[in-house]
Amino acid sequence: MTLTIGKIASAAQVSTDTLRYYEREGLIGPTSKSRGGYRLYDRDAVRRVRFIKQAQNCGFTLTEIRVLLDLRAGEAACCGDVRRFSLEKKLQLEAKIKAMRTMSKALDHLIAACSDESRPLDDCPILAAFER
Repeated sequence: MTLTIGKIASAAQVSTDTLRYYEREGLIGPTSKSRGGYRLYDRDAVRRVRFIKQAQNCGFTLTEIRVLLDLRAGEAACCGDVRRFSLEKKLQLEAKIKAMRTMSKALDHLIAACSDESRPLDDCPILAAFER
């Protein structure tokens, strides 16, 4: 059974623009074209798009998702390969979270130092801290 881009988008709950972008990125592709020139996809395209969206929800970039899809399609890979790749991603995310917490604390201090909102800009502690 073949589906149009609109039916794939509806089934996967994404926009047709998203599907076109994934196609340009080489993550999905039509299996054929209709007589009218419409791109046609097989049912696996819905599963693949859902896979992409779920991986994005876990923080994977499209480049990383391409690696996961390649691992999935390869015969030499095993679950351990995916686990190692996912563990590496988790460590990257934890490092980003730690960095963002540090940034948030720094902003807390700057905001606290700027309690007098009537100060002129030349005397703004936040702007002064950024200029140091």
